Amino acid sequence: MPLDFSLLYFFIPVFFVISITPGLCMTLALTMGITIGVRNTMKMMVGELIGVLIVAGTAVIGGGAIIATFPVTFLIFKYCGGLYLIYVGYQLFNSRGALALNLDGSHSFEIKFYKLASQGFITAVANPKGWAFFIAMVPAFINYENDLPPQMAALVVIILIIEFCSLMIYAAGGQLLGQILKKQNNIKLINRIAGVLMIGVGIWLASS
Repeated sequence: MPLDFSLLYFFIPVFFVISITPGLCMTLALTMGITIGVRNTMKMMVGELIGVLIVAGTAVIGGGAIIATFPVTFLIFKYCGGLYLIYVGYQLFNSRGALALNLDGSHSFEIKFYKLASQGFITAVANPKGWAFFIAMVPAFINYENDLPPQMAALVVIILIIEFCSLMIYAAGGQLLGQILKKQNNIKLINRIAGVLMIGVGIWLASS
């Protein structure tokens, strides 16, 4: 049967509004944009987009049943992810760690791809609100009487493009804020703002 594009066209504005709304992943992109800039934040986006892809795909094939089957595993993953982000935020607040800026505005540590990507992945996969959205909304835009693979492929492309654009907007905004503060020689303030935001993301993730 032919692909029903009418549902997909309606999905675009719905998901854009959901994606651009401030949330865990967007706050994380804003936070990293402040201290490490858009280019390095894109490393985190790789992990986040992979996580979103997994959550969205799982939602279509029965995400609710999977979460119900392994509730303890999901909670452990969520709490560990939240505690890790709180730890990273604490280091940032005290101007320590790979994400923190030195007083001259540089980084004293190499920002490794896998560390940033893992933070994005954990935040996306361990976010209960993300699971709730995809489980509740994505199946509504799937016509199960038609072939599933082409619909899933179309949804994946739409989701990844919109999510990437939203992350870039937040990261660019964070980078602009960081550049403004750097000109005023407020390096410690940059680290503390980013640290507080990161701690907030960790608490938000663990308590949501």
